[in-house]
Amino acid sequence: MSDREDIIQIIETFFETGKTKDLTSLRTIQLDDPIFSSFSDIPPYDLKDFKTTIALEELRFVSISDYSYQIKNPKISIFGDCAIVAFELNQKGMLVDNKAFTGEHISIDGRATFILIKRPTWKIVHIHLSKIE
Repeated sequence: MSDREDIIQIIETFFETGKTKDLTSLRTIQLDDPIFSSFSDIPPYDLKDFKTTIALEELRFVSISDYSYQIKNPKISIFGDCAIVAFELNQKGMLVDNKAFTGEHISIDGRATFILIKRPTWKIVHIHLSKIE
């Protein structure tokens, strides 16, 4: 596979976690290193490290049933062993509140930027997700 194919497969694997609920893939496609960071479109809005990011991603993906996503207009820029992927994103599903036994349909339009480094395979080293209001 080409670098571009590998990179888009990693991005798709990230969002497929919401469908499959196989949370183990989140730890294999992201770099467990102090240089890892993330920003998200849901609270808390501070810059997060690897451990906090994984915990919040797992919580997010298990809290949404009937999850689907669409990546639109991806732009992949590769600079040696670093890659930047920017795209528009639509996520849909049912946000489930297990304590109150309720659910709310969600449809989130947003933008995403992922930065990956090759060590020795491509790994996500930074994520920035933001909603479009």
